[in-house]
Parts: sequence; C-alpha cells; structure tokens
Amino acid sequence: MGCFPCSGESSSSKKQERKRKVNSSDNRNRRDDREKTQADTLKVSPPKFVKEDHAVVNQSAAEVASRQLDDDKVPCNGDARTFKFIELVDATQNFKPENFLGAGGFGKVYKGHLPDTGEIVAVKQLDHNGCQGVREFLIEVLTLNMAKHPNLVKLIGYCAEGDQRLLVYEYMPLGSLEDHLYGMSSSTGDNTDPRPNRKTLDWNTRMQIAAGAARGLEYLHDQMSKPIIYRDLKCSNILLGEGYHTKLSDFGLAKVGPSGDETHVSTRVMGTYGYCAPDYAMTGQLTFKSDIYSFGVVLLEIITGRRAIDNRRTGSEINLVAWARPLFKDRKKFHQMADPALGGQYPVRGLYQALAIAAMCVQEQPNMRPLIADIVTALNYLASQKYDPNIDPIHCPNIKSKRDGEQKRGMGKDNERTKLED
Repeated sequence: MGCFPCSGESSSSKKQERKRKVNSSDNRNRRDDREKTQADTLKVSPPKFVKEDHAVVNQSAAEVASRQLDDDKVPCNGDARTFKFIELVDATQNFKPENFLGAGGFGKVYKGHLPDTGEIVAVKQLDHNGCQGVREFLIEVLTLNMAKHPNLVKLIGYCAEGDQRLLVYEYMPLGSLEDHLYGMSSSTGDNTDPRPNRKTLDWNTRMQIAAGAARGLEYLHDQMSKPIIYRDLKCSNILLGEGYHTKLSDFGLAKVGPSGDETHVSTRVMGTYGYCAPDYAMTGQLTFKSDIYSFGVVLLEIITGRRAIDNRRTGSEINLVAWARPLFKDRKKFHQMADPALGGQYPVRGLYQALAIAAMCVQEQPNMRPLIADIVTALNYLASQKYDPNIDPIHCPNIKSKRDGEQKRGMGKDNERTKLED
C-alpha cells in the first residue's frame, strides 16, 4: 500500500509560524488541552478538505527546492554525507537486481557497500513517476538531520545531483515488520519472501517491537525542539535490526506539529489507507493524535497478524479496525484476536492489556486516545514481562478442542476393543 492524496481541496489562509521553543513536558500538557478543544470542534464542524499549508520544518519545501536544489545542495546541518551519483552507482553495483530490497512511494531501495568506510547501507532512489517527489526528499533529509534517536533509522547521506535524488540509510538486516508478520515482500505483493529463513515472531518479540516503535514516536512528539507528526506510521515503515531492534523510517510525509494556541495543522490529507485517522481524513486537521490512531492500527496488526486492509477478506473483515471494534466489547472473545501463528503461546493477561491499549488508540474521537508517553510506559511494562511457553500455559481453544476430540475418539476405540474382547 502506498501513500494517497485526497482530492477536493478548499483554499485556506497561510498561517504564520510561531518561533517558540518548549520542553517536552510543556509540549505534552499544552497539547492535551489543545486536542480536547479540537475534539469539541470536530463534533460541530462539517467535514471538509483543506489545502496544504507551507509550514514544513522551517520553510516552504517548494521554495527550498527552487532555491537550493539548482545548486545540487540541500540545507543540512547534521552529520549526513553528500554523495555523488557515481559513488552510489558503484556502491549498489549499478543498482543490480540482486541488491534490490523493496519499493515504496518514494522509490526502490537497494543494498549497497561503501568502500571508504566498509559500511553496508540501504540506498533509496527517487522514482520520478512515484507518488512522492523532491518535496518529500527534502523533508526526509531535514527531519532525520534534526532527529537523533536509537529508534529512528539513521541517515548516512544523500545525493542531489542533477535530477537524481537518493537517500542513504543504515542497513537494517531483518527487513520490515510487514515482511515478518505476513511472510511476503511489500514490494512485490506476492507470496515470495526475498529474505528466507524467517521465523514466526513470538509474543515477547512482538511486544519488544511495539515498545520500540512507541519510543521512536514519543521522541518525535515530545522530545524534539520542534515536535513532529509522523503521518506515515505503518508496518512497512518499521524496520528491524539485529535482535529485532526497532527503528522508524520514511519521514517524507512528516509535518511540524501545532504550537502555541494552535489545535491542529491544516493540511492536504496524505497517508496510507487503513492507517489514516478518520478525523484527519474527514477534516484535513492533523494532530499528534492522528499518529496515535495509526499506532493503534499497527499494534492491532502485531497482535492479530491481520493486515490493516485485506481485500482478500469480505465484509467488515476487510478493515482491521472495523473487524476488531465489536470484539473489544467482549473479553471472552479476545482470544479470537490473537494471531493463530502464535499457536496459543501468549500470556492471557498480556493479550488483554495489549488489546486494551490498541482499543484506546483507535478511538474515533481524538481526545479519547492516549498520549504517546502513556503508551510507552504501558508497552515497556508489557515488554518486560517475558512469557515462557515451557512454564506458562498455552492458550488455544481450537487446539484444545481438537485434542479433546482426539481423546474422545481414542476412548471410543478402547470401548469398542473391550466389547470385542468380551
């Protein structure tokens, strides 16, 4: 699934950016008050689409593009290197098909090797026919040069030579969360897994991944000098390193969040179908709680092993949230939401708690969704509670009933033997 723009824009006035630095605690407190006000506004405001404002990072991406990229330069104050195109051609062996890792809205990604440092890297090349372009390239470079965190992918460098736009990241050897959950490549959409020998994620690993993704999102929301709304949180953008260390990637749709007395950022709706918060999709009013909804969808995918949108299913089962909402109301049905691939090997209490977090995140009203700091606290706790299937009971009613049936059939055969012997 790629990113999508929504049509039907209406004009909106350009807002002046307020230059104010706030610490993380002030961000959280003020944001909570703003979002309560915004939720009340959403109840009475008619649905509408609003035109994208130009307060991306520090200035209009279009202005940056016209002023800076003509000189093959990108405004960058971080540690990112500037590569020549020929260097990345050599690093990827001329983008050899064997080095292809995947593709997304931005373009194709290839595995590469930098001879001067010996680093193994991932090189993402802009597809000029794709749904993302120079603007997203700039936002990605600017965002990752401001953001430094263990749960965000590291930007090694970039290339802006002629019409070539490439990004160079640290290589994440275990691929994406999407690949692990569904055993297929997001780039091909078929059942061919380009990274073989992949085991099913157990419960402990799933909670570890969820907690890591939450910590990355918390950094963007609460710990940056200019808080960032991710806007594209999904399983294919969660990458895994050694030991299933989690890192968020792909920040081309990121936006600077509201500040001061602002309750939201008015923007053209962008994102991925199935992950986009309904309030944002209807009004174009982007808030930090929009990311929380997306995180709830991802957490549901981690727990259930179901896709956010699965067109192979029918009715309400196509949409993961629509399928899950009725089940949230009955704890007796929670076991039906556990991924069958777990084989019943999960802690019942842990499952209930994880589903409760997901249910709060996907609330329709944004003010009912929790703050990311509270989600991090809860998931860090769940990740610390290690489940051992050799000690703790296995919970799988289907398997249990099957075994009971086999035992009953066995008892029947024993009775028949007894009658014959008599």
